[in-house]
Amino acid sequence: MDEYLTLKQSAEAELTEKRSRFIGYAKPVSSEAEAVSFVNEIRAKHRDARHNVYAYIVNENGVMRQKFSDDGEPQGTGGMPVSDVLAKKGIINACVVVTRYFGGILLGAPGLVRAYGKAASMAVDEAGILKVVTCEEMGVTVPYNLYDKVNAYFSKKEITAKNVDFGEKVTARYEVPKGLVETVSKDLTDLTGAVADIIIY
Repeated sequence: MDEYLTLKQSAEAELTEKRSRFIGYAKPVSSEAEAVSFVNEIRAKHRDARHNVYAYIVNENGVMRQKFSDDGEPQGTGGMPVSDVLAKKGIINACVVVTRYFGGILLGAPGLVRAYGKAASMAVDEAGILKVVTCEEMGVTVPYNLYDKVNAYFSKKEITAKNVDFGEKVTARYEVPKGLVETVSKDLTDLTGAVADIIIY
């Protein structure tokens, strides 16, 4: 994937619904094993809780792995609403666990769906959303008189030079989003009259 949305950081949030406590935990993960480990960590932390509902969506080596669990709640009232929060926001490589301490009042299926979804959403909002863009390093070598023109081109695309070597010619390295590499290469060739020496590392 050239770009995707994930969580910025780990976070937690809590809400109380008819005396039941719902504690949402959200964490960015890079593998299914990491997601499972996080679920087990929260379960261990809240051994005394009645339910530790969870959902995760992970792209592992190009394979999308998605799982959720109601952990004893009526089917479809826990894991599914938590999973829906991630899916609707387009977030992957993330795991959310919602712990529930029962307060003695039954919430009913609609109440559970609402509470689990809200706790998950609050935790995700607290964690923040991060856009990850896969980049390739591009080296551009040009004569001094063309360097400002090339640098201005990259500035318009909000791409800053990683490092610049002022030798016989100027060689600058840029982190270019994978999906733009072909376009940028063509643009630079046109811009410099095919003088630019372009290398993809």
